[in-house]
Amino acid sequence: MLLQKPSPSAPGSTRRGYLARLTVISTLGGLLFGYDTGVISGALLYMNDSLNMTSVEEATVVSALLFPGAAVGALTGGRMADKLGRRGSLLVCALLFLVGAIGCAIAPNVTFMVIARIVLGLGVGAAAVTCPLYLAEMAPAHLRGRMVTINELMIVTGQMLAFAINALLDALIHDTEVWRTMLGIASLPALALLVGMLMLPESPRWYAIRGRLEDTRRVLSMSRTPEQAAVEFEEIARTASTAKAERNHALRDLKNNPWMRRLLWIGIGLATVQQATGINTVNYYAPTILEKSGLGVSASLVATIGVGVTSVLMTILGIWLLGFVGRRKMLIIGFSGVVGSQALLAIVFLLPQSDLASYTILAAMMLFVAFVQCFIGTCVWLLLSEMFPLAIRGFAMGIAVFALWTVNAAISFLFPIVVNALGSTGTFGLFVLVNVASLAFVAKFVPETKGHSLEDLEAHFRDGEVPAKVTA
Repeated sequence: MLLQKPSPSAPGSTRRGYLARLTVISTLGGLLFGYDTGVISGALLYMNDSLNMTSVEEATVVSALLFPGAAVGALTGGRMADKLGRRGSLLVCALLFLVGAIGCAIAPNVTFMVIARIVLGLGVGAAAVTCPLYLAEMAPAHLRGRMVTINELMIVTGQMLAFAINALLDALIHDTEVWRTMLGIASLPALALLVGMLMLPESPRWYAIRGRLEDTRRVLSMSRTPEQAAVEFEEIARTASTAKAERNHALRDLKNNPWMRRLLWIGIGLATVQQATGINTVNYYAPTILEKSGLGVSASLVATIGVGVTSVLMTILGIWLLGFVGRRKMLIIGFSGVVGSQALLAIVFLLPQSDLASYTILAAMMLFVAFVQCFIGTCVWLLLSEMFPLAIRGFAMGIAVFALWTVNAAISFLFPIVVNALGSTGTFGLFVLVNVASLAFVAKFVPETKGHSLEDLEAHFRDGEVPAKVTA
């Protein structure tokens, strides 16, 4: 049963309400993405003793969700989104989230935990590809930026909830097995995603590339006026007629079309520089960093909530700014701020150990997180969902997100090792150099997608044009 279709005469508020419900349900995948990647930071503090983990096993438990889990999930998720549809792929993701969450909660040993984390990672990776694609293809052009970036808001909300629930359970349950509850809670939104996606329609563009144009017209009419639906239907049908000849031949098309290869390389670059900010070193290791700076376990868990709240508030600000500011400008501001805040973070780690030093480090972390989430996190996922042509959209986004998770896993695994070798100041100084290079990449290569329909962007790229300015 699908969500009730607004009638053609329904007011705009009714259609917007329909899109809002669709957005909230589909982005439960983003909420789970955030919760499952954030909850491990607190669970590790108890899991280490319960499962008698070595430092290598600890790093493996953290990184297994990312690689091979999310990386492989992204590769298969892109193909799955093209084969089964965006909706079908999200239903598979919901099942993976559910099985993985239950597996983590009941894990009797490290091996079982690693396998369960890989299953979760498959869901995280596939959802990271599919949810932005689904929202980008369902949204009217003027709402696309806001709708797609709600997924980023749900990701950081999931991380904030993970930090808050970790601290709450730590205060309420005085048991070394409390980490099982922390991890098992993720099964609840997984069930909600599974039920919710059964009520949502498939993407109109996925229908179009399979020649199901009446289904395309029907889905468009659920959220557009008859006039808007007619105009968009003609654009989609025209683009789909070209894309159908290219469908299922992504590798051949990439070989034969330099403009497609260029977009894929830019997408891989965007995914790489987002993770090269080092944002997930804070998401995964903030409690551990703060505990080593002098705070106790409980105080570190509570303090980390400030990182989560900062992420949510700054993502909301970023979504608002996207209504006025171009994608390229947002990224340039973001990477400039990351360079400055990480330089500050490198300096504050030189302070003598004390509570004051710990909270100064926390404040510098929050400033760094603010720039990443407001200006970079919102934009990168949006650009990846917008810039690829219809025929290879799922495949290309899968490759880009595979690169994202591979870099994420590498940084997350190496971070404790590099900190031991270079110290915190040296490590964040290294991040400064990396992000200067990322800023140069964005300024030189990233296109501007704001103000263009997906079909209009594809036409520009086919003609060899790379938009660099906002179109009203």
